[in-house]
Amino acid sequence: MNHRLLLLISLAIGNAGILLTLPISAELSNRLHTPQIAQRSKSNSTTVDDRSLSSVERQERPDWASFFNSAEAQGTIVILDQRGDTQQLWVYDQKRADRAYSPASTFKIPHSLFALDTGVVRDEFQVFKWDGVERDFAPHNQDQTLRSAMRNSAVWVYEILAYKIGEVKAREYLTQIDYGNADPSTSDGAYWINGALAISAQEQIYFLQKLYRNELPFRVEHQRLVKDIMIVEAERDWILRAKTGWEERWGWWVGWVEWPTGPVFFALNIDTPNRLDDLYKREKITRAILQSIDALPAKEKPVVD
Repeated sequence: MNHRLLLLISLAIGNAGILLTLPISAELSNRLHTPQIAQRSKSNSTTVDDRSLSSVERQERPDWASFFNSAEAQGTIVILDQRGDTQQLWVYDQKRADRAYSPASTFKIPHSLFALDTGVVRDEFQVFKWDGVERDFAPHNQDQTLRSAMRNSAVWVYEILAYKIGEVKAREYLTQIDYGNADPSTSDGAYWINGALAISAQEQIYFLQKLYRNELPFRVEHQRLVKDIMIVEAERDWILRAKTGWEERWGWWVGWVEWPTGPVFFALNIDTPNRLDDLYKREKITRAILQSIDALPAKEKPVVD
């Protein structure tokens, strides 16, 4: 059935409090039209090669400085717009876009795939019992599933997964998917936060494209499941899938917006000198830029009688 004919249904996912006006599932969301994926060059080229289209030059967007300045933030954003028959690859602060940072909780995206592939996680319903340790973020202090651990960014769950997967297997997976520097070593703490693992904003885009197209070396149903638990927001004609990350010194927001005409990928990272007080800026800046290119509708303000 064409997705345009689907009836609008209000759906709340778990305790997320996210209202979706489309009956979202991993299977259903993949019905949206998806154009050819742009392939990553193995060099440090500033172009992305697509198998069906000519190469796309990366264009600097100095005008996007206004979005960062208005939020009093320093950072970068890369956007690949694949709607329609043409592609646009835009970047603000090209030098920073090529600089690698620890992925922090954006790594929960590939990490979930590792866990599913090894069988450490059976499905999205498997329960991880809370360990009783009181953490600063209240939603962490409860039992978790894969879906809630992604939504709540529960690091303790993924620390369990990392221990069960092991460093050797993690390195193998990282190499297979060509993720950043593919180094899961660490002397203390989670390797995706405090360890050696690092990835650039541009490399985040390469990875996300492969996931979007189900072209990672994992079972298709696992890739669809991970995309499903990444859903942040959706309406009849679009779906926003994304994940935040925070390393204390910098923060991420990466993902894509799916439209019937194709996806718009994004990867932002900013410095967070004010720590928690800066975290809202990740989404604020990204949403404003996406809205400026008509890649994400502005949120409607509630009507006050």
